[in-house]
Amino acid sequence: MRRASRKSSSTAATASAGPTKAVSKEVERIDQFFYTYADNSSGMIDPEGIETLCAHLEVPHTDVRILMLAWKMGCEKQGYFTLDEWRNGLKALRADNISKLKKAFPELVQEVMRTTNFMEFYTYAFRYCLTEDKKKCIEIPVACELLNLVLALQFRPQVDKLNNYLKYQNDYKVINMDQWIGFFRFCNEINFPSLDNYDSDLAWPLILDNFVEWLRENKS
Repeated sequence: MRRASRKSSSTAATASAGPTKAVSKEVERIDQFFYTYADNSSGMIDPEGIETLCAHLEVPHTDVRILMLAWKMGCEKQGYFTLDEWRNGLKALRADNISKLKKAFPELVQEVMRTTNFMEFYTYAFRYCLTEDKKKCIEIPVACELLNLVLALQFRPQVDKLNNYLKYQNDYKVINMDQWIGFFRFCNEINFPSLDNYDSDLAWPLILDNFVEWLRENKS
């Protein structure tokens, strides 16, 4: 069998090293981008750093796209981005500077809004707002803000009524994950405003039975 020449072996090695070198350069740029906003003492992008990032992106820090970015990065703690989370998200978005990140937003929004992804994003939004360890519920005002952020674009009439009810009622001070998922199911499955296919005998959270009763009583 003919032996490969040293020259061809060297060429093959160089070719195989090429993509690796390009990837490492990309990661290096992503890391540099991270340290533009990271706090030196914590080694993370903290709430102040996120506000600066938002200013450079020209979006408010309450913009749903910042929550979508946190989802894409897999961020675990509200208001903080770690270097590993940043790398994971920005490599996937192919964004190693502010201009590329701005341009990646429309594609990110499309990705989140796909039926296969939206439920994951919706449940992530709830977990992201659990600001303390072992916390399982979010307060009513937080739930109302979050519903506005993640559901109002698709279901504005339902979200407005639901928020009005949540602020009016006195039975619940917090919302749990089961109720949160129930809100999404309600918006997705129930004819609105007729409510003609809502059946309280089915497995709906009690808060939604009460909500539907309130809607029917206050129907004008």
